[in-house]
Amino acid sequence: MVTILFHTLISKSLNIPGKQVEKTIELLNEGATIPFISRYRKEVTGGLDEVQIGNISDQLDKLTELAKRKGTILTSIEEQGKLTPELRKRIEDSWDSTELEDIYLPYKPKRVTKAEIARKKGLEPLANIIMLQNERDLSARVLTFLNDEVKDEKEALQGARDIIAEWVNENEEARNAVRNSFARTAIITSKVVKGKEEEGAKYRDYFEFSEPLNRCSSHRLLALRRGESEGILRVSISPDSENCVDRLKRRFVKGRTESSDQVAEAVDDSFKRLLMPAIETEYAHLSKEKADDEAIRVFAGNLRQLLLAPPLGQKRVLGVDPGYRTGCKLVCLDAQGNLVHNETIYPHPPQNEKSKASTKVSHLVSTYAIDAIAIGNGTASRETEQFITDIRYDRKVQVFVVSENGASIYSASKTARDEFPEFDVTVRGAISIGRRLMDPLAELVKIDPKSIGVGQYQHDVSQSLLKKSLDQTVESCVNTVGVNVNTASKHLLMYISGLGPALAQNIVDYRAENGPFKTRRELLKVPRMGEKAFEQSAGFLRIQGGKNPLDNSAVHPESYPVIENMAKDLNCTVEDLVTNKALKKQLKLEKYMTEKVGMPTLLDIMEELDKPGRDPRETIQVFSFDPTIKTIEDLKEGIVLPGIVTNITNFGCFVDIGIKENGLVHISEMADRFITDPTQIVSIHQHVKVKVLTVDMLRKRVQLSMKELS
Repeated sequence: MVTILFHTLISKSLNIPGKQVEKTIELLNEGATIPFISRYRKEVTGGLDEVQIGNISDQLDKLTELAKRKGTILTSIEEQGKLTPELRKRIEDSWDSTELEDIYLPYKPKRVTKAEIARKKGLEPLANIIMLQNERDLSARVLTFLNDEVKDEKEALQGARDIIAEWVNENEEARNAVRNSFARTAIITSKVVKGKEEEGAKYRDYFEFSEPLNRCSSHRLLALRRGESEGILRVSISPDSENCVDRLKRRFVKGRTESSDQVAEAVDDSFKRLLMPAIETEYAHLSKEKADDEAIRVFAGNLRQLLLAPPLGQKRVLGVDPGYRTGCKLVCLDAQGNLVHNETIYPHPPQNEKSKASTKVSHLVSTYAIDAIAIGNGTASRETEQFITDIRYDRKVQVFVVSENGASIYSASKTARDEFPEFDVTVRGAISIGRRLMDPLAELVKIDPKSIGVGQYQHDVSQSLLKKSLDQTVESCVNTVGVNVNTASKHLLMYISGLGPALAQNIVDYRAENGPFKTRRELLKVPRMGEKAFEQSAGFLRIQGGKNPLDNSAVHPESYPVIENMAKDLNCTVEDLVTNKALKKQLKLEKYMTEKVGMPTLLDIMEELDKPGRDPRETIQVFSFDPTIKTIEDLKEGIVLPGIVTNITNFGCFVDIGIKENGLVHISEMADRFITDPTQIVSIHQHVKVKVLTVDMLRKRVQLSMKELS
């Protein structure tokens, strides 16, 4: 019954037909992964894409957690002996977490409150009398409640008001009225903590800050919360308090009696002491949650673009980790990314061994038949690029500048130590730079995504939600591209649908012991590789040069019989069908439709047969910075420069123009038209032209514009 209800709730929330939601949930509950469902179960889900399936999965998780919470609440109230049939029905029918907590609030076990102390003194009946507001002689009635614990009328009335204040706080309509006011009128305010002005200089914009909460952008809100957590800022959220209290009094205060005055006083107290702080906390959490979601969305989008950046492919690469005093670390990698040679040169100050270094690089390029050179974009990058490009080579060599964000994290990690135990961190860093050029995806999966340098306030958002989103993004990218099962590292294989760390390691171990896999079916010989794991993973694992050409495609083994029937009908081999486009045009796809194989799968098969094993990523392009610009001092307002987009936020993008400091293109300077999302204009690693607007030498900030530039 609950499962059927989940289908209905998710269908309504996401505006996806109930049958599609139901079938998707069935697949998820059977252990199918999002990439597998979106690629190989289109007939079952009605063609839902990864985003829609991911949203269904997220909603299912939330509803499952809410169902558990309802069980806890029902048990708690039942143990108190207060669970009536009507209350049970209200709780069971509620699928809104805020409403659920409001229902539970009067029954929630509390620490000792002012109201609880007053109840123990026997003042709850007096509170009931006052709340009715029709007592003609309140003072006389109050005297009947005096005892050893209640000394005088003042104490009695205070206790009664404390109880009434709690009733007001626990009233659902009252809480919703205050929430409504917060939603419409809340202002977020920040002030600098006295004496922290110098220490918190980077938060100067928020020392005296005020803005409607519903207009505060996610990056500003996260900056405010970071300043608050660092003890620099004092942040508060407040509604139109006067309006709130007026609305509450209209709800609870009746007439103009002595009792009414007491209720009015209790309402004031309830709002200031209980309701206002509680709903402020609630809205602080909700606004932070919303900001987190936005920041995580931006980060995941940037990460996807970075992971799917164009690869150079299987070419012989010279990786260079630039440096001044410690020299430039050189590594020569073969076409499979294996290290074949490493050493250090010193072309820059203080050694200035330019001639010796030039001879060495030229010799390495010739000896190891180097096709391309990858230079890290950190310290001494521009000088190293100039030095490398000035050398004459005996062959055509492409030179690329590669982002080295996270390379130092990788080089000091256990993963790097396991791969290259005999080399130090500098050599490992250079290897990472070279391999990033060959295949960014294969190398970057070894690094914690938070260290790759494309996030926005990634350390300030919910770490569990961030990890889940980034893991899903990495998994999606790896499965979109597919991997060569005979060369992929454990770190790449573990993101393949249905595998995980243990099976990935088993595949690597089996490969080391038995040699390359010759067919996909051979994967079933890997320890712990059952039919389910094989079903989920096989379509994403490629075998180049194997016995069956389909094993190097995205066609799932379960669909091989369909293609074999096609080949049989055309009186040709499967290989003929792959290589001869004219043969495929003779096929009438409707003939091959079955209960399980529909037109979506058949169209996917035909597309894959046209380009089996093709890498979906774009082709890499060489880029050059302006040779006259080396430092921020070289910049002049108005000059136009080539640049590379390095990070995207929801307020603009950062562009590397060949100096240490990345420049900011604010969203208002990205296009000649109004835009709300920078990703409408740019993507990570996109080559762009920018105009320098302002240069702030003191704060080392550069403002750029893309307006009127193609």
